[in-house]
Amino acid sequence: MPDGELKPKTMSHVDIGTIFVECSPQGNRRVVLKGDRVLRSTLGMVNGGNAHGDCFMRRLQEQDSFPGLAELLPREPTADRTVILTSVNKAWAQPGSLPDLFRESFLNGEGIERLLNHTLIVAVDAAGLDRCRAVHPHCYLLEVKSANVSAANQFLSKGYLELVWTKLSLQQRVLELGYNYLFTDVDVMWLRDPFRHINLYADVTMSCDGFSGSPESRENSPNTGFYYVKSTGKMVEMLRYWRAARPWFPGKHDQTVFDGIKRELAARLGVRIAFLDTVLFGTFCAFLGGIDDRVCTMHANC
Repeated sequence: MPDGELKPKTMSHVDIGTIFVECSPQGNRRVVLKGDRVLRSTLGMVNGGNAHGDCFMRRLQEQDSFPGLAELLPREPTADRTVILTSVNKAWAQPGSLPDLFRESFLNGEGIERLLNHTLIVAVDAAGLDRCRAVHPHCYLLEVKSANVSAANQFLSKGYLELVWTKLSLQQRVLELGYNYLFTDVDVMWLRDPFRHINLYADVTMSCDGFSGSPESRENSPNTGFYYVKSTGKMVEMLRYWRAARPWFPGKHDQTVFDGIKRELAARLGVRIAFLDTVLFGTFCAFLGGIDDRVCTMHANC
């Protein structure tokens, strides 16, 4: 056992995954790697109802929400452990629809076909999964049981909101498993490699609807249809904070909430946020200055 790891007096094993959170008797949490099996203390960690028992069970529940993800991710990352994520549902997965156009943009883009090998398409229903498997080698089923997410849900409808917030929980899990991610809406067409514009010193690099001229300015209006997040403990905490802030903004989606808390994220957690120039990353329903040899992505569905 590595130095500094908690060592309960009595242990049993639970075969549920590769990473879990172990709680000290004081309720402190830490992530511990255990291969394919995890240790469970018999000193009340599960049944005691106390701080560390609640912590442990909460973590088990989070892992059970994403079966198979830990085994799937190692097949797809770039050399620096980055995975590209996008998502589809039944309404957006018909032949010739957005997933096909999304993939074609990589095939027709400038030297970016290789990035498809690092792209995981997350389907939120069985029909979306079937279509994904028909056209793409890396697919994952994320079940959303709290609402009907198979239809073409209207903006800010219950189904739409449950879909975007559930995707955020999966993204948190990706970070916890040690992978950076670049999330892209499936209606974002890729033309050139965006990674050359990712800010190496930022924790989050995000597209925006209105660019002020300075990547670090908090006046930039974020667009969560395209953003990169580093896998660090701080960024896991950011995702938790972001998700926990949802009740503060009733009926709003992840983008509005992020805009509302971006200053708190910087002040409280020390999150460094950089925004992408809209000249290079076309935003929703905005065609700025045409498409020249610099443009990397275009948000195409309006």
